[in-house]
Amino acid sequence: MQDIFQLAYWIPLLPLLGALLNGLGRNHLNRTLSGLVGSATVLGSFVLSLLIFFQVKAGQSGVVHYFDFIRVGSFSIPFAFQIDALSSLFLLIITGVGFLIHVYSTAYMHHEEPAHFARYFAYLNLFVFSMLLLVLGSNYVILFMGWEGVGLCSYLLIGYWFKNPAYTAAANKAFIMNRIGDLAFLVALFWIITKSGVVGFQEFFAFVQQHQFTDRFTATDITVITVLFFIGATGKSAQLPLYTWLPDAMAGPTPVSALIHAATMVTAGIYLIARSNMLYSLAPHTLHLISWVGLMTALLAASIAVAQNDIKKVLAYSTVSQLGFMFLALGTGAYAAAVFHVMTHAFFKALLFLGSGSVIHAMGGEQDIRNMGGLSKKLRVTYITFLIGCIAIAGVPPFSGFFSKDAILLSVFLHSPIQYALALLAALLTAFYMFRLLFLTFSGRFRGTQEQLHHLHESPLAMTLPLVVLAVLSIVGGWVGIPAALVPDAEALHHFLSPVIPVLTHAVSHETEYALMALSTGLVLVMIGAAWMRYRNYQPGTPANAFINLLENKWYVDELYQKIIVQPFYVLAGWLRAIVEAKGIDGLVNGVGRAVQYSARQLRLVQSGQVGLYVLLMVLSMAIMLLIQFFIRK
Repeated sequence: MQDIFQLAYWIPLLPLLGALLNGLGRNHLNRTLSGLVGSATVLGSFVLSLLIFFQVKAGQSGVVHYFDFIRVGSFSIPFAFQIDALSSLFLLIITGVGFLIHVYSTAYMHHEEPAHFARYFAYLNLFVFSMLLLVLGSNYVILFMGWEGVGLCSYLLIGYWFKNPAYTAAANKAFIMNRIGDLAFLVALFWIITKSGVVGFQEFFAFVQQHQFTDRFTATDITVITVLFFIGATGKSAQLPLYTWLPDAMAGPTPVSALIHAATMVTAGIYLIARSNMLYSLAPHTLHLISWVGLMTALLAASIAVAQNDIKKVLAYSTVSQLGFMFLALGTGAYAAAVFHVMTHAFFKALLFLGSGSVIHAMGGEQDIRNMGGLSKKLRVTYITFLIGCIAIAGVPPFSGFFSKDAILLSVFLHSPIQYALALLAALLTAFYMFRLLFLTFSGRFRGTQEQLHHLHESPLAMTLPLVVLAVLSIVGGWVGIPAALVPDAEALHHFLSPVIPVLTHAVSHETEYALMALSTGLVLVMIGAAWMRYRNYQPGTPANAFINLLENKWYVDELYQKIIVQPFYVLAGWLRAIVEAKGIDGLVNGVGRAVQYSARQLRLVQSGQVGLYVLLMVLSMAIMLLIQFFIRK
């Protein structure tokens, strides 16, 4: 193993140091220094990640042990990092995209007071640290520590503007809904420890291979653990039914949305299942469940995005839908295709979120796309890069999204033609709502106020440069996964991941692949054309039908949850407070207090100060003691 692996601990440590410097020194640092510390530490992690990536690409991998985190008898949990193809790829995504978001933030958040500016970068750095810990850990306990860390940091970042009650409510919602999935993860972790006595990936997978489908590790154990992990993933990666927190997470600053929704937190569930692929391959029923949940999530979120008018809400539901595609790929056994889409999605979704931030910045905080229009003339760089992001997510060749989504659709086609048809519908809806967003924002006439029109301007270089870099990656990022049907001996990413993730061999002819590519691309272009015809000259005030109102209100899922879950819990909590707590627990405690007070008031009468009474009481006490002794002896 190369010496560079021994320095892997610096990758998460640098952002942690940045978080400590900005957090503890927030009252003493100016904006420039805070931004420099926050960005430079992530850049340092990116450089180290690059060095490790090239070592892994050269054939090096392994576990780096630092110390025993917990040791109880023969059971130990080491603090160790697993460096292989999967972790090194995620390191590049997290630190690379994370660095661009940090640079972007130095300009986007410049209006904040210096202390709050430093607090913001402390949260960002802490978030990156937690995500790096998650993907580097060589066992489920270290992974869980990072898992909980990103949950905490998402709460802090979503509620960054904590003086706004709606924002703090969104942060609470994200935190609480994630706890549901986290509990399932924790139960699965305890189940693994109980059954195998180990928590390391390599040790546990070796145990499973040796004892699978025996009394020591039954098929039920495999199914329960995989389902519990999947429930944890549904919370972190916003799948049905635990997805409603993610659109509300738009309450945070726009760069936070890019960081949470593009490259880091929401991909944690995909990483967990991809890392545990050996276990999931033994649980076909769980994979079937994952595929249908992912597919339904992709369809539901895509349908909602069609009717949203907040620029960030459209992108939020787009993220939920794209995550559904990734879980659909996992459910069909195409783990490498899911990871491939994680990578390309990080590029174009970060680009789209940061592009929306550039639009919001130019519009003075306006987020309703019905009040925009015609911005392509004033925001040329933002428009061109946003267009590239839309083409990439729509899946038009040769942009990155085409190759990763095509890999997923091919796997789904071979797995289930019905699922393929539904997945293709979700992909077509993606093309429609993204170009609806593009045309409403940048085409036609300007529909904002005269004051907004007067102040329209392109964003500063610190904001446009990350957009350009991400736009380039959104074009070429998918070329590492060009299918063999187009270029023989291609699919470099799949071969790179093959030591960790099994490579699927599709029993399908190149002609069938060509036909599927042509079908999806042709239909996507039709949907883009439909969006252009409908929204290129949008006029406000167009009446919406009942179905569009249903989509605009998000199928009333939040209201349904409020009725069947939240309100009954409030009623139960009110009853527990009024009956169990007030009359039961408080009644008992207060009763004890009143009894002590009453007995004290009565006993104090004995302390009268009269010596004769004291002597009488002594004599009576002695007589009573003698009588007791007499009866006991008899």
